[in-house]
Amino acid sequence: MADLARTLDLPMLGRLLLATVLGAAIGLERELSGKPAGLRTNILICVGAELFTELSVLVATGFLTHDLMRGDPGRIASHIVEGIGFIGAGTILVAGGNVLGLTTAATLWVVAAIGMGVGLHLYWQSAGATLLVVLTLVALGRFEASVLPGREQHILRVVVEGEGPDGVREALAGTGMRHEVFGHEHERGASVLYYRLHGTAGQRDALLRRLAETPGVRSARYE
Repeated sequence: MADLARTLDLPMLGRLLLATVLGAAIGLERELSGKPAGLRTNILICVGAELFTELSVLVATGFLTHDLMRGDPGRIASHIVEGIGFIGAGTILVAGGNVLGLTTAATLWVVAAIGMGVGLHLYWQSAGATLLVVLTLVALGRFEASVLPGREQHILRVVVEGEGPDGVREALAGTGMRHEVFGHEHERGASVLYYRLHGTAGQRDALLRRLAETPGVRSARYE
């Protein structure tokens, strides 16, 4: 059993599982908020960052090659930040002179850092960072909505076809939110409309429910 435990490297498998749980905690919030980088993306980034960090340390210490020469354990790990930069850039969208997706990109960046923390055996620190990220995304957003309900701004992305735009306008009128169209694109035979909205979190949630029942609306999410 001892040989089997060494072969399986149970501590490392436990760290991979912890990275999965921490990535899932943040990814679930992103998924429920309708963001493009949701549950699976955040889990994969956190697990990947953890594994790359583990491999970086093992290669640098000569553990894999049984070589007495030691290298820099930061060489592989440093490229994690570069890789996440490319992924994060893919979530950022410029539409109508406005930059969207910065929060999603920043979240992915922090998730990678959490995975690296797990790979370096900083378990409590990584768990604490995860808690802070979730609180920032959930509680701080609600706090802003309650303190500055009139100034809260949302960016809505709606994919519509046919008479969909008319339905979107009716849904917006039904919630009473101030809005304006500031971007328009085409996507696989449909139109993609971007709205800048001002209102409360309750109005935002009500709008999504209305759009889900609106004919011609393929999808709707907040950026």
